[in-house]
Amino acid sequence: MSEPTIAARMARKYAVMTADATMLERFRSITPAGWACVAATDLEQLGEWHEVLLYRFLLLDLDEIDAFDPLEAIRVLRQQHQINIAVFCFGGDEDIQDEMRLARADRFFARNEMVERLPEFFRQYDWGE
Repeated sequence: MSEPTIAARMARKYAVMTADATMLERFRSITPAGWACVAATDLEQLGEWHEVLLYRFLLLDLDEIDAFDPLEAIRVLRQQHQINIAVFCFGGDEDIQDEMRLARADRFFARNEMVERLPEFFRQYDWGE
């Protein structure tokens, strides 16, 4: 395993797990300069565990159960890899949100609310470069 460079550790990037192209475009349209939005429908697309650690936070779509299993994604992230980056979930019903809470997802938002709150997270996680 190669060690990440200082520049890689300081890069401002976040991951979005969704198959919803409209939501992804909404996120990207409000992503500030200097930040990178990385989309995936599989946690492995984000890299190995040590590469996932380099993301500032993860947005996880709870309505895209046909594209991926959000519960499996959080279980792999938290239990298998023991990664504790912030996971902000959006969409989904009360049942999946309760399951995600038990699996240690951090916060839950309606779809439009996630778009509205995203600039707050950019400010909160804006350390580094």
